[in-house]
Amino acid sequence: MVGIMLINFLIIQLAPGGPIDLLLAQQEGHQDLLPNRLTNSGQEDVVTSAPTSSRSRGIDPKLLADLRQELGFDKPLFERFGWMMGKYLTFDLGNSFFKGRPVTDLLLERLPVSISLGFWSMLIIYAVSIPLGIRKAVRDGTAFDGWTTTLIVAGHAIPGFLFAIFLIVFFAGGSFLNWFPLGGLVSDNWQELGWWQLVGDYLWHLVLPVSAMVVGGFASLTMLTKNTFLDQIRQQYVLTARAKGLTEKRILYGHVFRNAMLLVIAGLPANIIGILFTGSLLTEVIFSLDGLGLLGYEAAIGRDYPILFGTLYLFTLLGLLVKIISDICYVLVDPRIDFAAAR
Repeated sequence: MVGIMLINFLIIQLAPGGPIDLLLAQQEGHQDLLPNRLTNSGQEDVVTSAPTSSRSRGIDPKLLADLRQELGFDKPLFERFGWMMGKYLTFDLGNSFFKGRPVTDLLLERLPVSISLGFWSMLIIYAVSIPLGIRKAVRDGTAFDGWTTTLIVAGHAIPGFLFAIFLIVFFAGGSFLNWFPLGGLVSDNWQELGWWQLVGDYLWHLVLPVSAMVVGGFASLTMLTKNTFLDQIRQQYVLTARAKGLTEKRILYGHVFRNAMLLVIAGLPANIIGILFTGSLLTEVIFSLDGLGLLGYEAAIGRDYPILFGTLYLFTLLGLLVKIISDICYVLVDPRIDFAAAR
């Protein structure tokens, strides 16, 4: 965690400009209003910006000094990093420079959108790819293997944002049908709906964005599953099991499955984080969904470093926790793995 945060912290120092430059550019001619607009409380903000650039020339030095002190830029580089990480350990992510709200509140507000998109996308991708990959391995070289490969590769070649536009044009009131809503997770009158209507309305809103996210997600996992199962099916222990008279179903799911799934589980942490958060930016923009991907992108463009580093901290923490879970899954899938013995 410290290594990831430190590397990104140092990279930010090399980026041109910063929040002070942006504020001065936006508020030119109203510099006396700047200090009061930076925060909405007496708490300090987590900051990481480098000193101001040439844009600050001609500005009152006292104003710049006040801004640097209020934002914490008057402290040495590594002191700012240590102070930031100390705050993050208690999940105090500071306040947004430009939104005037605590970063934690903004993350919690956007989290349901990202979780909704990521959870359903991941569920559909894994529910389709793993059984399909196993089936392709069993029927390797047949017509079924050929045309399914063609379909998933074609889907993988279609950019998600382009497919999203296609869905809007054809199914969301573009030029043809108006079957699905265009934006948001629920309808405007969702508070008036019964619980079963609310569930249906929620799922109905997710059909198009989730479809756009999963269209290109089947190929890699399906082919990984297929190739892994093919490699295991050709092993000596499978021939031995067949010689003993075990059924193909018992061999496949009782012996091959555990060994073959190790590689799939190895890629699970990166897939979860990628699908849940980092892969939904364009989808959120096209379908007018305010998720964490869009929030982080806006923070990077607007130099809102508390939000930028708050989202990075959240993604990193979740990624490391999922990595630990994947190690536990290794042991559950293959009891031969013993981490204690490895020491």
